[in-house]
Amino acid sequence: MTAGSVFDQDASRKLEATYQTPDVIAQRAATLQALALRAGERVVDVGSGPGLLAAEMATQVGPAGRVIGLDLSDPMLALSRQRCADLDSGTCLSFLKADAARLPFADSRFDVAVSTQVYEYVADVAAALAEAYRVLRPGGRVLILDTDWDSIVWAAGDPARMQRLLAAWADRFADAHLPRSLSWQLQGAGFHLERREVLVLFNPEYDPDTYSVANGQIMADFAVTQGRMPPEEAEAWLRDLQRLGSQGRYFFSLNRYLFLATKPS
Repeated sequence: MTAGSVFDQDASRKLEATYQTPDVIAQRAATLQALALRAGERVVDVGSGPGLLAAEMATQVGPAGRVIGLDLSDPMLALSRQRCADLDSGTCLSFLKADAARLPFADSRFDVAVSTQVYEYVADVAAALAEAYRVLRPGGRVLILDTDWDSIVWAAGDPARMQRLLAAWADRFADAHLPRSLSWQLQGAGFHLERREVLVLFNPEYDPDTYSVANGQIMADFAVTQGRMPPEEAEAWLRDLQRLGSQGRYFFSLNRYLFLATKPS
């Protein structure tokens, strides 16, 4: 399954809302801090989604720089282009439809490549990393952020039902445990590892304006549309999360893993 195939118009809008929760905003800030972008740099955002990170990066590199976002989902690209249109006309930001494993650029075109929550959808990660390496200039850097979905800890009134939902969700990805292999895959592609860290999404209370509650609806929708869970069971799971919240028993934690590497000069 590809990222483009699961993000229709409804799912894209829901993901955009999830990406605007305070905990994901904090994750985006940590990503930008790790990147340490400089004015005038050229950046490719592989799998730019609704364009929130790309827009912030464009602000940081300024009018002398360039940010190009790539995505396979037409609804995501529509959201991104609207966000681009809302920015200052002097901002050098654009979006293209393209595959992570076949980047439509010449060699050594960019200073920075970024991919957040995307490579876990990619069937051929080695090809995607080789493409990122190819389009980076010598000395350029790549930042990859992905989730190991076994790291999820989520309170549930019915643990068996929770496990069924999580098993259905894991099937969404080409590799639901990608961070475990990213170190050696990056090194195999020729990169030098500079930094690795864990970014934790932690929601100890039930709040609609958090990643877990917002993304929970996307997870339930996916399980139903894939025929892995009947609608009434998915609704019961969502009601259980709300019930746990009302009882002060809600708990959610998920690890995302950030890798920063450079292409040797």
